[in-house]
Amino acid sequence: MEREELMLAQTNPQTAYRRVDFDARVAGANPAQLVALCYERFASSLGSALHAAGRDDNHAKSQALTRALAALTALELGLVRGAPLSGTLAQIYAAARRSVLDSVLAFDALSLDQLRQDFAVIAAATASSPH
Repeated sequence: MEREELMLAQTNPQTAYRRVDFDARVAGANPAQLVALCYERFASSLGSALHAAGRDDNHAKSQALTRALAALTALELGLVRGAPLSGTLAQIYAAARRSVLDSVLAFDALSLDQLRQDFAVIAAATASSPH
C-alpha cells in the first residue's frame, strides 16, 4: 500500500473524502481560486478548532489549528510583493498567525471566532473583485 493510501486508510471516511475533494479542487484551480480555497480552508479550520474545543477534543483542536496555520502559510507565500495591498495583507496574515499560535497555548475561542469572521469578509471581498 502506498503512503497516501495508508494515511487515508487510517482516517475516518469523512476525513478521507474531504481530503480527496480538497486535493481535486486545488489541482484544477487557477491562482485566484487557490487564494479563495486558502481563505475557505483557514475559516473552516478555525471553525473545526472551535467545535473541537467545545467537545474538549484537544487532538482534533490541534489538528485544526495546524491546518489553519498551513492555509495562512500558503496565503503568505502567495503574496506578490509590491502588488497593491500586499503589505496590508502581509500584516493581516502575520497578526492572524500570532492569534492562532497564541490559541495553541491558551485557547481563545472569542478571538478565533472573530478572526474566522474577519477572514470571511476578506474572502467575500476577494471573490467579488475582478481578477
